[in-house]
Amino acid sequence: MINQETKEKILEAARIEEVIGEFVVLRKRGSNLLGVCPFHNERTPSFTVSPAKGFFKCFGCGKAGDSVTFIMEHEHLSFPEALRYLANKYNIEIAEEAPSAEMIEAQSNRESLFAMTEFAKNFFRDYLWNNEEGIAIGLSYFRERGFTDEIIRRFELGFAPDKWDGLTKAALDNGFKLEFLEKTGLTIINEQKQYDRFRGRVVFPISSLTGRVIAFGARILKTDPKSPKYLNSPETEIYHKSRSLYGISLAKKDIIAKDVCYLVEGYTDVVSLHQAGIENVVASSGTSLTVEQIRLIGRYTKNITVLYDGDAAGIKASIRGIDLILEEGMNVRVVLFPQGEDPDSFSRKVSTVELLEFLEKSAVDFITFKTKLLLSETAGDPIKKAGLIRDIVDTIAKVPDAIGRAAYLRQTSTLMEMSETVLLTELNKILRGKAAKQQGSQGSQSSPSSQGYQGAQGFDPGPPELGPDGEEIILNDIEKQAQEDEIIHDELNTSNQEEELIRILLNYADLDFVIPGTEPEHPSAPIPTVKVKNFIIGEISEDGIHFSNELYAGILAEFSTLVEQQQQYEAQSFVQGLEETLKATAISLLTTRYELANWEEKGIVVKTDKDHLDKTVIDAIVYIKKKQLDKFLYELQREIKERVVENIEVDDLLEKYNRFLQIKIELNKMTNTVIQK
Repeated sequence: MINQETKEKILEAARIEEVIGEFVVLRKRGSNLLGVCPFHNERTPSFTVSPAKGFFKCFGCGKAGDSVTFIMEHEHLSFPEALRYLANKYNIEIAEEAPSAEMIEAQSNRESLFAMTEFAKNFFRDYLWNNEEGIAIGLSYFRERGFTDEIIRRFELGFAPDKWDGLTKAALDNGFKLEFLEKTGLTIINEQKQYDRFRGRVVFPISSLTGRVIAFGARILKTDPKSPKYLNSPETEIYHKSRSLYGISLAKKDIIAKDVCYLVEGYTDVVSLHQAGIENVVASSGTSLTVEQIRLIGRYTKNITVLYDGDAAGIKASIRGIDLILEEGMNVRVVLFPQGEDPDSFSRKVSTVELLEFLEKSAVDFITFKTKLLLSETAGDPIKKAGLIRDIVDTIAKVPDAIGRAAYLRQTSTLMEMSETVLLTELNKILRGKAAKQQGSQGSQSSPSSQGYQGAQGFDPGPPELGPDGEEIILNDIEKQAQEDEIIHDELNTSNQEEELIRILLNYADLDFVIPGTEPEHPSAPIPTVKVKNFIIGEISEDGIHFSNELYAGILAEFSTLVEQQQQYEAQSFVQGLEETLKATAISLLTTRYELANWEEKGIVVKTDKDHLDKTVIDAIVYIKKKQLDKFLYELQREIKERVVENIEVDDLLEKYNRFLQIKIELNKMTNTVIQK
């Protein structure tokens, strides 16, 4: 393990403009450098490098980091590997430090598992190409499926010998322990007997995101009613089925480039589509689609196209995956192949151009797909049709975006020849039911319209509009609720204010400024100053302000520790010490997309935040305090309303409300704004 001193030497030596300049043409813009991003296709340069701060940021795809992060992303290396890359570049001798016994053991165990799976992969692959049995059975099977030798080698496909202990014996002979053969699931130990899990099967290695082999899937080639057609590795320390996707390491680059991921069912589907020139494709590794797998795809795109074969029964069994995709806020389309065809067989019958054309023309939204799939089963049966409509509306309710729900509902109305108002009524019931579950008994007793935001101005949406039959107009109610939700979000959300405070801290933490009103009366007296970080952390702590955004809260916590320990702030080292989830956010706030031209050379002085730091800091603190007060006043208003409905005395709450309203008025005066009573 590289010791801390060596890490610091590497980071100090690795000038970010030099590191990135080897891969990207950079041109000067103000104090920064600008180039075309190497991580996504763009024509207009949006890739910014700040030599002064030691960070890069792409304002197109969002990637950001320091020189180490760049090498990790560009060269697909781990953190230690990236450090070694830079150490070699700058001729820095690497000093290792002895890790703890626990770290050694844990790392050793994991690396032993990886070494074991790597050996097994090589064993199966070599057996396929160099053994008579492997060539006659395994290789001939792949070739009969239409796989080229090139694609077989790219996916490192293999063959497990049809012997009880072919792999086990070879591994033991090469110094591997039986313990790790069992832990990886490659060897089964039963009543003092040990035998290979995979025997007489073609083997598909399953890789992690970084390309390391973590497990295997294997297909039997002979007819055996007692043996499953496909057999997969069990869950291990390095392999979790629910968090793994077959082909992701090879597909991720193309998923980003094409901004869509094709999701298929089987290993051979992935291999065949790759051979056809479609590389942005993954499979769920022999399991039903999981939330973790969807989120893994979500790192690279928000668009998923699910490819189903013509087996209607199989589709119905796996259609739940569409609901999961929708719940995660992803965009989903579906392609249904002709009866008797799947992505594997179909891709071998047509050209790449024809395949791409088919995928584009056949892709439909989930509403159209679900309706066409199931509508035929409801012919002449109104009860079944009603059940199908409820099922579709329930799926629509899982879409997080209100506009998206409205669009899908209108489409369903057209396809199912059903009144949109009726569908809205059903959707409203489902959404209210979900809200009631989330809010508890209080939420179940109040309608969404009665719980809308009134705000500091006493805004009240009033009673719902009624139709000629005296029933509530559901569409209008939904529209009102959407408007009210938007008002609540805009009026009460403090994320923008939190971002501004963190931006100020990251850029000016150790600068001194004068708090307005603390200037000495005597001109010769020293002017009292305070560091930005001390003032902001002190104000936040004193007033009990809590950040709602987890990223900003995490960075704030690190600053609080810095202040408590009375440490000096240095941007690059501070950011380097942050968790990966926080690092990109911090870098974004340290990096400016647009810079003013060098007006100083023309004799024009352009003032920045730094030139009026006292106002910048004070305003940021006052604004977030105002938002916190808004939240408090809103909660008081809701409580007052509930008491009025229940005929309970509200004088004490009204007194409290007016008292805090006066505080807000004073805060508004500080920022030259006014509030009406």
